[in-house]
Amino acid sequence: MAGDSNRTVRLLCNPKQLNTKGSDPEVHFWLIGSPFFTPLTVASFLRRIHSDFNAESHDLLTLIPKGFEVIGTLASDAGAAVHSARALRGLLYGEGTDRPVIGAVRGSDSGDLRFFVSESGNAASLEPVTSVIEEQHPEKYVWENGCLLHCELPIKLPLYYALKNPTDVEKAYVQATDAVIAKLRDPQAVYMLETSNRISQDIPPPIIIRGVQLDFCTDLSKIKPLSDGVDVEGLDGSSLSCSYFSISNKAGSPVLSAENADSIQVSVLFSSLGSSSASTVPVAEYFPVQEEARLITVDIKLDVLCYSSRGLPLKYAVSSLIIPGLIDRLNIVKKLMLPNLLAEHPRLKSYHFSPPGILHPITVLYELSFGETEMKQVEVRRCLHSRLGLPYDRPLLRISNALDFSKLKSNDVVSLRKGSTLLRDVHIGIPSSGVTGGTVSLVQGSYEYFHYLQDGYNDSGWGCAYRSLQTIISWFRLQNYTSIDVPSHRCSMIWPNKPTQH
Repeated sequence: MAGDSNRTVRLLCNPKQLNTKGSDPEVHFWLIGSPFFTPLTVASFLRRIHSDFNAESHDLLTLIPKGFEVIGTLASDAGAAVHSARALRGLLYGEGTDRPVIGAVRGSDSGDLRFFVSESGNAASLEPVTSVIEEQHPEKYVWENGCLLHCELPIKLPLYYALKNPTDVEKAYVQATDAVIAKLRDPQAVYMLETSNRISQDIPPPIIIRGVQLDFCTDLSKIKPLSDGVDVEGLDGSSLSCSYFSISNKAGSPVLSAENADSIQVSVLFSSLGSSSASTVPVAEYFPVQEEARLITVDIKLDVLCYSSRGLPLKYAVSSLIIPGLIDRLNIVKKLMLPNLLAEHPRLKSYHFSPPGILHPITVLYELSFGETEMKQVEVRRCLHSRLGLPYDRPLLRISNALDFSKLKSNDVVSLRKGSTLLRDVHIGIPSSGVTGGTVSLVQGSYEYFHYLQDGYNDSGWGCAYRSLQTIISWFRLQNYTSIDVPSHRCSMIWPNKPTQH
């Protein structure tokens, strides 16, 4: 959506912190950008962890939200970097070799990165980049004119198969998936867009986008943004941009992170809301079977998060971001479900995170049949920490860390954002005791303070240990090591070895 490149690479992250040790000897990191940024703008570096490009493309297709994309590679050689970037883009986006990509190499002497650009698939035509800008306010660059789109779509797929040919169920599942994809693109499909913010008094009404209005052929980079301040009276949804839902922009509050960004909720309505040209009655079709058959139902909940500029027309937000995101998620789930259709289905659930040091949100698909502490899930998170460059000693990708869009759907968020009624971090500001030889011990993170006689319970003389336990568990909760509730005082009353006072 931006103009032609001036051969300047803009960095929104610090490449000096990248550690290439333990990476693939040829390809170290993938460079992530966005069609909504100026060309050759790098938002993040994601480590390559698989030697196989198919495995890498599967992981990155899940991890990177629509609105961000792979735009280059950091490798040991500029030619190899460009070749690898094009190969991965072909697997991810199915495109040719006509898009410019970045090849980055680390200098052997200074360790600084050198960048090259390839305009086409001819790796010999590498042009060195002479200007590299490190953005001073990267959060502002990403979120001042950006927003999020979120869509959840629960689906039930009934699958019939002949008992003597159980492998037919796989064919039935593929056909059912294809039918859902066709429905998403159907001219009769209806998409309702509304703000996820329920706090503001100035909430714009929902917008309806119909399938017949959608354009699936125009590339995102060629879509012209709509200007703000357009009079919306008399305009339909196809004439409005994402800025129509910019609550935070109207309120004048800064938007510097995914947690605080404007969020647009998209709902899919497969039944047409339009008037029918002819009266109809319900029809039940009967398909007799020639042999014994069985029915299984596959429950799927698609959950996608996309990034967009506020100037993107809403109809393109649906056709170029939401629908491709749903289709990708449907195909990813299909690949994971097919081997287990006749066994216990895996419990797959998408979670969206905004980990520290990563400007853009990420999406992770967890298999929760045995809980998030099961060893396979621990290894999944370890690999994610490695790819994202996150420390291994902090719980940054647990379920309790995920972005929670449900909190923005009602006025209850007001009380949630005000925080707990309990005191927090009461040690802060306490002057030194002055005790000779005393040792100062610092607390890392936050905790809630529980004490005697709290909430009207008389635990004088026996409650110290239980109040301390509540305080300790609150620390584990606030640091996201656990999502269990702090035991209530009533729980402590049923534990033995204390007077039965109230």
